[in-house]
Amino acid sequence: MHTLTTEDLALRPQQLLDDAARGETSLVTRAGEPVLLAVPLGAGTNTREVRLELAARLYDSEQISLGVAARIAGLSYSEMIDALGARGIATIRLEPGELQRELAAFGP
Repeated sequence: MHTLTTEDLALRPQQLLDDAARGETSLVTRAGEPVLLAVPLGAGTNTREVRLELAARLYDSEQISLGVAARIAGLSYSEMIDALGARGIATIRLEPGELQRELAAFGP
């Protein structure tokens, strides 16, 4: 994956397209934070499936929220939950100790 800053992109926008033409994924960052991921799509690519897979992976790695994942995939919130569940990706994520606190709230 090639990384460009927003400054690089402003100076050399063609580089993003050249990277895609070579089949290379590019990440654009601003102040060190990712703002754009450009994924090349070849002929015959199932764009819907690529978007869903990308959204699922980014959500699973905790880089995006469930709502953003749903928007990337082009699904409703509940459809995204179902799609993640089908991939074995949890949508309810408890912090360490949170489950014990929840269970304690129900009593002995």
